[in-house]
Amino acid sequence: MDAAEPFIIAGETIPPGTQADVAFPVTTMATGTASSLAVRVLHGARPGPAVFVSAAIHGDEIIGTAVIQRLARALRPEALAGTVLLVPVANIFGFITHSRYLPDRRDLNRSFPGSAGGSLAGQLAHIFYREVVGRCSLGIDIHSAAIHRYNLPQIRIAAGNRKLVELAMAFGAPVIMESPLREGSLRDLAQKQGVDMLLMEAGEALRFDRLSIETGVEGVERVLAHMGMIEADDGLSAVGIPARANRSVWVRAPRGGVVQMVRQSGDPVRKGEVLASVSGLFGEAAQDMVSPVDGIIIGHATLPVVHQGDALFHVAAIAHPERVGAQIDSITEAILASEPEGSAERLLDEDEVV
Repeated sequence: MDAAEPFIIAGETIPPGTQADVAFPVTTMATGTASSLAVRVLHGARPGPAVFVSAAIHGDEIIGTAVIQRLARALRPEALAGTVLLVPVANIFGFITHSRYLPDRRDLNRSFPGSAGGSLAGQLAHIFYREVVGRCSLGIDIHSAAIHRYNLPQIRIAAGNRKLVELAMAFGAPVIMESPLREGSLRDLAQKQGVDMLLMEAGEALRFDRLSIETGVEGVERVLAHMGMIEADDGLSAVGIPARANRSVWVRAPRGGVVQMVRQSGDPVRKGEVLASVSGLFGEAAQDMVSPVDGIIIGHATLPVVHQGDALFHVAAIAHPERVGAQIDSITEAILASEPEGSAERLLDEDEVV
C-alpha cells in the first residue's frame, strides 16, 4: 500500500503517520502580547483526503472544543488515511472573553474571506481560511445555541447537495436542516471554493452537555469512517430515518411572566399541541403556547423568566415527525424517504431572532 507524502504547514514538514501542533500568528493584542491560531495536524500513514474540524468560531460556543479534545485523544495518525486538522478555538479572542464576537464587535462568521490588512475579524478570517479551510476538501464546523438556549444536536447543510446529505446521515445527528448560505459565512466561502461543509449545532453557549459532546465525537468518527479515513463503522448499515427539513418556525411568548415547559428539544409535535404555559408572577392568567406546525423541536429557551415576544421554541417543520428514527434498509432509501418538500429558507442564529 502506498505511503502518504509529508504534509507541509506553517513551515513545518509533518511525516506520514505523525502529528504536530502548529500556531499561526494573528495579531498583537492591546497588551502587546502576540496571539495565534492553534491547529493540531494528524497526518495519516496512508494517502487520503484532508478534513478540518473547527470549534468556537463564535467564542462562547464551546461545545466543539470539548468534541475536538476527545477526537485529539481518539484519532491515531499511524492508523489514518489522509489528514485531519483540528481547530479547538477559531475565535481565540471571543473564547477568552466568553463572547460570541471579537473585540471589534465583529462576527467572525460574517467576515469571510477577510484580508491580511483588514480588521481584526478580517485578519483572523483570512488566516483561518488560507491555512486551514483552503487545504481541505471537507470541513465540520461545530456551533451551539446562544446563552440561555439549548439546541438539539443537528447538522446544517447547503440545500440541494446530495453528497452532503449522505455525509450528514453518516454523522447521525437527530436532525438535518437544509438552508441557503449567507454572505460572509465560512460555509458560503467554502462552497465557492469547492470545499464541502457540515455545520453541527448542539447544546448551549458556555456549557458542556454529554449528549452534544458524544453526538459530536461519534458523528465526526462516522464521517471519517464513511470517507475511508479510519477503520470504523459509519453507521449507515442500520440507519434510522432522520428528521430532515428545510423550513423552521420560532414560537414566541404570548405574554411576559414565568414559563412552565411542557415540551423540550427532541420532542415530535403536532400542529396545535401545547408546548408551554406562560403565567403571571402569582401563576395567574396563564396562556398556552402551541406549535404552529407538525415537526420536531430543535431548540428551546432554558431561562423560565420571559418577556412578551421572546422566542422560546424553534420547531423544524416535518410532515410526519412520528416516522423519525424508523429503521430503513439503505442510505438511498433514507435519502429518498426523508426528502423535504419546498424550497429551503435561511436559518437565523438565536442572537438574530431574540
